[in-house]
Amino acid sequence: MDTKYLDLLAEKYDSEEKVVTEIINLEAILNLPKGTEHFVSDLHGEYQAFQHVLRNGSGNVKVKIRDLFEGELSDQEMNEFATLVYYPEDKLQLIKEAAADSQSLYGWYAETIKRLIRLVAFASSKYTRSKVRKALPGQFVYIVEELLYKTDELTNKKEYYTKIIQRIISLGQADKLITGLAYTIQRLVVDHLHVVGDIYDRGPEPDKIMDTLINYHSVDIQWGNHDVLWLGAFAGSKVCLANLVRICARYDNLDIIEDVYGINLRPLLNLAERYYDDNRAFRPKHDAGKQEIFDDEQLQITKIHQAIAMIQFKLEIPIIKRRPDFNMSGRLLLENVDYDRETLTVNGKTYALQDTCFATVDPKHPDRLLEEEEQVIDKLLFSFQHSEKLARHMNFLMRKGSLYLKYNGNLLIHGCIPLNEDGSMKKMVISGKAYAGRGLLDVFEHYIRYGFAHPEVTDDLATDMMWYLWTGENSSLFGKKEMTTFERYFIADKTSHIEQKNPYYKLREEEEICRKILKEFHLNADQGHIINGHTPVEEINGENPIKAHGKMIVIDGGFSKAYQPKTGIAGYTLLYNSYGMQLVAHKRFTSKEDVLLHGTDVLSVKRLVDRELKRKKVLETNIGKKLLQQISVLNHLLEYRYKHGNRPADGEGRKAD
Repeated sequence: MDTKYLDLLAEKYDSEEKVVTEIINLEAILNLPKGTEHFVSDLHGEYQAFQHVLRNGSGNVKVKIRDLFEGELSDQEMNEFATLVYYPEDKLQLIKEAAADSQSLYGWYAETIKRLIRLVAFASSKYTRSKVRKALPGQFVYIVEELLYKTDELTNKKEYYTKIIQRIISLGQADKLITGLAYTIQRLVVDHLHVVGDIYDRGPEPDKIMDTLINYHSVDIQWGNHDVLWLGAFAGSKVCLANLVRICARYDNLDIIEDVYGINLRPLLNLAERYYDDNRAFRPKHDAGKQEIFDDEQLQITKIHQAIAMIQFKLEIPIIKRRPDFNMSGRLLLENVDYDRETLTVNGKTYALQDTCFATVDPKHPDRLLEEEEQVIDKLLFSFQHSEKLARHMNFLMRKGSLYLKYNGNLLIHGCIPLNEDGSMKKMVISGKAYAGRGLLDVFEHYIRYGFAHPEVTDDLATDMMWYLWTGENSSLFGKKEMTTFERYFIADKTSHIEQKNPYYKLREEEEICRKILKEFHLNADQGHIINGHTPVEEINGENPIKAHGKMIVIDGGFSKAYQPKTGIAGYTLLYNSYGMQLVAHKRFTSKEDVLLHGTDVLSVKRLVDRELKRKKVLETNIGKKLLQQISVLNHLLEYRYKHGNRPADGEGRKAD
């Protein structure tokens, strides 16, 4: 091992005793039960529903409460207590308003603090004191630790503990302590969060989800197709930018771009007002839960929707032509329109067009942007890349994200592993070399990271590849033969809209195929699982999210309200603790107010995916592997600096007084 590195490490561990103590500590941690992992997917901007799932740990908080207080509290009392843990500030306000007098409120405070302390102790039983201390409310660490680790309670210290709680209440600190303990419990019931793709698009508040994730104690993200669309736009892809603006217009979410990220849409509106009129195909989809939009606002959005859609369709053409490896020549649709007859020939069949908006299209040069369109997209891109808040979100998404993740023996991937009908890995040729399976995904991720690192370049292969991942046949994120956006807008015949899925989505029902994929990623096929998002599970039609005898788990059940009529539920989440995996289905989230007033929760029956034959320890996890590496290094340090007499000279490697 590099002796310079060991010398540097010796500055931190400047005595034999410190090294030995750390080795003992790390080896002890290896024997603790593994922490609980929480998997969510396809959040699609539904911040309120996501917040609730995060706060209740997909029911984990309620489980801890029931385990601890069963027989001591009634169901109603446990529901009230759980609500306090989920939303402490709001619940405290309701309780204070309903309190009969200050004496009864005092009694409630004293009893509630005791119960919260007990719950913190119960939820933290498999963690080190050091880890628990980091989760405690900062201003109350000393006090809470005194109450957590009570000794001699029935004799010498009983009055001491009672006086602590009394003074917390009398000094007006009870609300702060209760709130801090509630958030500590939320943190302790989930050790690590996995977001298996698609934070952005459709729903109204992806920015708030991003802010929550940035402040979350431990999280990773597997990019979804919508996430890469936003990353692509920030990296300089004008066609990705046009796509995401179009989607925001389609779902009446343009305020995310303009109000949240501070991007000026006035030039786009001016262009839209000049060339476009009302068009039923481009009217925004309205969420029944949102405030009704006025007719003039709807008309503006409809015009913007058409303007950016036509810019998008034009921008696609040169990419398709300069990237023959993409094999997308069949999507040169603007070139296949008969503008006199208003028909389109696609896949050998001619369709009549309706609701057309080709005012800015030159039939001889359909890819040519008007000067005004060029100015609009250039200004949008400049604003997009210079939004401080968006930069913070995109940099976090890049730093914490990846196309796939191998974690604790499982493969996490948003979309698919492109397959052929026979189950073999589908190949794609990129710059003269064929890639498939894990190798293909690694190449895709390389281009994402390269494109993001060079945002000043707008037409290189990396930038084009980010758009391909949104819409290409071999994309692991898209997973279909082609995206029929153009047909959905302009062709009434729905047979033209069908998007043929990659064989993966049929073959993932087979255990043999899932085992083959796990082996492709060098994972244990007997113990591992594939955890998937992207495709809503139609539980309403009897579809099972647990496939291939438990090897495949699909956790997109429809956080997005747009999917819920199709799925019949409001999303799946997954919990994986030291005992095994449980899948949780969620009913539709109505509102935080409904939870506060009625104790309504949105969980349905948990399904056991599998159960560990023996309880899994930290030793068997990704964190365990890192700890073993640290232990190995410390053992080298012990041998190098202390056991063999190679000690630092007087004053060397020691901290100053």
